[in-house]
Amino acid sequence: MLTEKKITEIAVGHYVVKIAKQEGQFSLTSPGHIKSLAVINNLKSKKVYSVIIDESKTITTPATESPEVKFTEQIKEAKVIFDESKNIQKQLFSDALTGSTIELDPVVDITNKSIEAVFENPDSLACMVNIREKDEYLLEHSVAVSVYITLFGRYLKLNRKIIEQLAIGAFLHDIGKIKIPDEILNKPGKLTDEEFTVMKTHANHSIDIIKKTPGISKLALEIAALHHEKLDGSGYPFNVPGDKISKYGRMIAICDIFDALTATRVYKKGFPHNKAFAILRELGQNNHLDASLVDHFIRCVGVFPVGTLVQLESKKLAVVKERNDTCPTSPKVHSFYSVKLNHFLNTQEIDLNNSDDAIVKGVRAEEFNLDMNKIIEMLLMDG
Repeated sequence: MLTEKKITEIAVGHYVVKIAKQEGQFSLTSPGHIKSLAVINNLKSKKVYSVIIDESKTITTPATESPEVKFTEQIKEAKVIFDESKNIQKQLFSDALTGSTIELDPVVDITNKSIEAVFENPDSLACMVNIREKDEYLLEHSVAVSVYITLFGRYLKLNRKIIEQLAIGAFLHDIGKIKIPDEILNKPGKLTDEEFTVMKTHANHSIDIIKKTPGISKLALEIAALHHEKLDGSGYPFNVPGDKISKYGRMIAICDIFDALTATRVYKKGFPHNKAFAILRELGQNNHLDASLVDHFIRCVGVFPVGTLVQLESKKLAVVKERNDTCPTSPKVHSFYSVKLNHFLNTQEIDLNNSDDAIVKGVRAEEFNLDMNKIIEMLLMDG
């Protein structure tokens, strides 16, 4: 039975067929179930006033489901997407190495799943980007950059079709690295001038591979080609001047550098987010990156991004669970470890906006000889 309901009357589990009344021009990608409060809030933000629902397809959800359970379920779903993305990335590298034609359909499917997840709840997938395997940087980097540019595009309110092409281009942007010798690609120390010259050719290899991919769009190819160009014209591979670098090319450059700065690799610890933000701002001041877009990106990611580790005044470590846009320095967190006693505690959710506790600084798990993946697994088990 189809009925019209006000947006204030719909709930998780309702099956929305179409929008009935709205002030704007928002349209649904397809009919479907409301899976989280974030979806309802998104509809409200688009000034949707009522929708048509199919009562016969309503899924009853437990009224007692806690925020912790919802959070853990969202993280589990995000992990499935992230792991699937890595598997597809692995196949892409294999095909590129052997000279086989890249299959675009799996990339389109997985980036659309990521986009849906980001639009439904940006924090869950953003959390996965912050939980990485240090020996899988090559696989995870392009996946993470694709997620970041999706988050960034959503924040900037770009058209969905544009975001889809940005996500695809970012997913493929470093595919040419498979052509770089391992001794250069994974060298722990600084590259020599000759080695860096070889390393830079990965951008040319990426362009060549992506150009030959059937069905690729001009925009997806464009951002992959521009991800190492700089506004002062000193970037590579083509020294493109700033006035020729599109907004989208400027966006991927920021996402690419940020992920490279914050990711931990076998031979390098990642920077805390605040230090990475400072470096981005410096690159903006030096006319390498678009300074205005850098500021937008920092606001998009957040001062303390979901999934990152913080130290509290109470000498506890906590994982950021949910951002607080009205007070960015007071997010919701899960505390789990005592720095003072050097052991794990029973997990506790703390809304720092309504607590005497506060964040002292952002930290990394390695500083305390902890494994971030194991921390998240523990939190998921508690959930």
